[in-house]
Amino acid sequence: MERAFPDDELRPLTCKPLSRDAANPAHFELNDPLGNYSLTLIDSLSTLAILASSSISTEQNKKALRAFQHGVSALVDQYGDGTEGPGGQGRRGRGFDLDSKVQVFETVIRGLGGLLSAHLFAVGELPITGYQPQLDSNYDHDGSHTIWWFKGFSYNGQLLRLAYDLGRRLLPAFSTSTGIPYPRVNLRHGVPFYKSSPLNSVEEELCQGSDFGQCHAPTQHKKEATETCSAGAASLTLEFTVLSRLTGDTRFERLAKRAFWSIWERRSPINLVGSGIDAESGLWTSPFTGIGAGIDSFFEYALKTYVLLSGSNPPDIYMEQDLPTYEFAPPLTAEHHMPESFLKVWQDAHAAVKRHLYRGNTYVHPHYIQADLYTGATRAFWMDSLSAFFPGLLALDGKIDEAVETHLLFTALWTRFSALPERWSTTTGTIEGGLGWWGGRPEFIESTYHIYRATRDPWYLHVGEMTLRDIKRRCWTKCGWSGIQDVRSGERNDRMESFFLGETAKYLYLLFDIDHPLNKLDAPFVFTTEGHPLIIPRSARSWRENTKTPTETPTSDPVAGKDTCAIAPKMVPLTVSATAARDDIFHAANLARLQHTPTLETLGSPIVEFSRDHPSISLSDIRSPNNYTYFPWTLPVELVPHNGMSSRITPRPTFDITFPAAPNIILSPGLLQRVGNGILINGMTGLRLGMIQDVPMSARETGGNADLYRVHSINNIPLGKDEKIFLAKDILAGVVNALDPNFTRVRDPTMLDLVVDVAQPYEHVMTNREEINETTPPMLDLLRDVSLPNIDAKLDTGSQMKLAFGHLMQQVTAAIRDKPSSPAPQNLRQYIPAIIPSGVGVAPLPDVPEALGPDVTGSPQGVLTWNSIFVTGHNCGSALTNNIPRYHQVIVMQRGGCSFTQKLQNIPSFPPSEDSLQLVIVVSYKDEDSWLTRPLLDVPQYTSSGIPRRNPIPMVMVGGGEEVYDAFKRAVGVGIKRRYSVQAQGVPISNLIII
Repeated sequence: MERAFPDDELRPLTCKPLSRDAANPAHFELNDPLGNYSLTLIDSLSTLAILASSSISTEQNKKALRAFQHGVSALVDQYGDGTEGPGGQGRRGRGFDLDSKVQVFETVIRGLGGLLSAHLFAVGELPITGYQPQLDSNYDHDGSHTIWWFKGFSYNGQLLRLAYDLGRRLLPAFSTSTGIPYPRVNLRHGVPFYKSSPLNSVEEELCQGSDFGQCHAPTQHKKEATETCSAGAASLTLEFTVLSRLTGDTRFERLAKRAFWSIWERRSPINLVGSGIDAESGLWTSPFTGIGAGIDSFFEYALKTYVLLSGSNPPDIYMEQDLPTYEFAPPLTAEHHMPESFLKVWQDAHAAVKRHLYRGNTYVHPHYIQADLYTGATRAFWMDSLSAFFPGLLALDGKIDEAVETHLLFTALWTRFSALPERWSTTTGTIEGGLGWWGGRPEFIESTYHIYRATRDPWYLHVGEMTLRDIKRRCWTKCGWSGIQDVRSGERNDRMESFFLGETAKYLYLLFDIDHPLNKLDAPFVFTTEGHPLIIPRSARSWRENTKTPTETPTSDPVAGKDTCAIAPKMVPLTVSATAARDDIFHAANLARLQHTPTLETLGSPIVEFSRDHPSISLSDIRSPNNYTYFPWTLPVELVPHNGMSSRITPRPTFDITFPAAPNIILSPGLLQRVGNGILINGMTGLRLGMIQDVPMSARETGGNADLYRVHSINNIPLGKDEKIFLAKDILAGVVNALDPNFTRVRDPTMLDLVVDVAQPYEHVMTNREEINETTPPMLDLLRDVSLPNIDAKLDTGSQMKLAFGHLMQQVTAAIRDKPSSPAPQNLRQYIPAIIPSGVGVAPLPDVPEALGPDVTGSPQGVLTWNSIFVTGHNCGSALTNNIPRYHQVIVMQRGGCSFTQKLQNIPSFPPSEDSLQLVIVVSYKDEDSWLTRPLLDVPQYTSSGIPRRNPIPMVMVGGGEEVYDAFKRAVGVGIKRRYSVQAQGVPISNLIII
């Protein structure tokens, strides 16, 4: 109040106010929430009211209550009392008549919710210890009576009238044919920048009315974005319903409910809700879904709307004749107003999350992923800090086990970073995309509060202690509390978001004040997504009798629809904390990579200087332990079981990769073919690959221990660990996006295959092909055209491909079935693994067309590039004759006898041409090696005369010894075929082979 009021927020580092960025209207991060209406004060009034009910100090209660009352007085002084007369004019304006384009969602949850919650505290509908407003006999819930607070000010409903003024200014945003509100609205002008809005067709009529419309709209040159999110559109029901019940204006409740149902009605066939949606078309703009940013509060408001409306009748549908409705979407039915309908949405939505987004304890530790909206296939592996609200919501619904287990991971992450980064990857264990800030978000603390209220486990009090001490150490400034720009370095940013005081501080306080009246309130009140307590007063609630509850409940939830909550977990004998005694504590620590917690060598908090003369600051406030695996770090030893055991972590990370299909497309019968040692994929239409990371990779290849991914299922058809997946290179080229991190084709820089036509039958070329390299293409005698029985019945026919995509797949499939000219029947084509040398003497392979792999029947395709082959011995004695490199395209020699450099030096100079030497092949006889050792050419190439070779000769080495050497003696054609592998998130897939 001293440094920033009446502006919106505080800059805690520079001790200056923070307002809208008028010079840059596109600065949405700042301009969306900040409306030039003293946002932090409005957002903090309910916190002050809660602080006025401390169970510790009566004097502290009086001080906080005075601060709450003076805050209301200061707000009225700036924006008026909400009346039409002179009292409605404040220093800054008449109500919220401000030329500010704000985001509807942020304005509702912060501004409108803050005003309504403070009003309910002011009139005694929400409890404040010792505060008993003197209500006259004409009291009504609208607060129109007078409550004397202090000399010169009395409360008579100013906050509610201001809330009504603000709410009416938001209504034009709902003028869409879908019922989904536009993302932004100008508090003075409405939505003139949305040219397609039905509201603009009745502009003149609205300008002549008594409500807010499109009057005096500024000229708009740039098309305004109409994309909003599910959370922003559907998370308005709590605030708008309370506003309607307190004022009698039912427009708010109807429009908010219409927006909620408009989102839910557009859910995918598997009951998943997307993140981005267009308000005008009603089409999803993003195929991703999750539980965090863009979607989070949709789940929250589905359950909490049920709680808020419990026992009350739907509103009477009436409207004053001179007020516009802003309703252009289909009207709601009676069922849409029923509290049980919102509960059913939450139950169905949670069942879909549990089915498609939840990864249980077989994935190291339970967590949630980002998935495809239509198929549920995994699309990303990060968690954001917003999703930390979900365990608290589960606790509210009585799903204690799921709440506790998923909260553990967030606790481990906080312990590691002393905050929650905005986005963190479960795959790499690092911060995702550089999003490492923490702006004071409350979601983790909110969940800690709700789970503690449900379990009374003291473990959560120590979690709260950890967060409180870490915030004091890292965020405290002389003017306020800063955000953290990078949780790893501790760099701070110069902004104190309004929700830090409005939510974060509030939940921390309520966590520790066990006897706070809100913690004992037996009434259907809720905390909004901004942490504002709301309740529908009894005088505004038309109670229902004999309420009928829908009988349909998700079959996966046996307690759904029952008016009971799960009991708290039982304490383990001789312990006081069931959570501390869990056997998956270290599972969460393992997934969070808690062992990577950095060691802090210096004390960089400004609170150190402050602590010198301030007795309330302890050592734990300025420094926390490091390099631990038990958490939270504030947990006392007596809560740790002396004989605690951790269950075994056996599974490895898994995920799904899906290539979706469009409706009305029939999957090709030849999509999958069973071959001798795996499955051949002839098209990507509707393909779903299940991946698991359980194949150890050679430390020699990675420089340490690492794992490969493996395809363990295709379209829910399980695969054995030794089965391979074969994909044609041409199919991948037409489908796979080179920028897709989940499925990236990579050319092997070390290994390739020599394709050799042998002039007579050859029974065995390489007996240990798979031992040499697991990504080797299959032998011809292993490929068989065997159809999978009833394969179509097992495919996901609800997931179809786009028409153009299907046509492309048919063309590609047909192309690989058409056999070009094949070698003579007496020739047998062999595929021999080869390795490229390293060192300064290496020459690049010739730029020639690659040889083709076998077709789907295992038959060879195409002719080979080189057909003149010369086979010699070790080539360590005298130089070859000049005609050999001049008229032979391939020279084959045996390994040993001398260095590789000497072998190449014994090849005389020759003029380069298409008929001259293209490649040298060295055959290794060292069969004891299970892997080919990469040759080293440690010096540049020289000719036999000792002159640096102008055109260095490419060389590769193969294994197989005498059998392979004998095959080259009968070779009539040689070609090279590059190897391609597929990587997921930068990790190779071991059993997926490109042919």
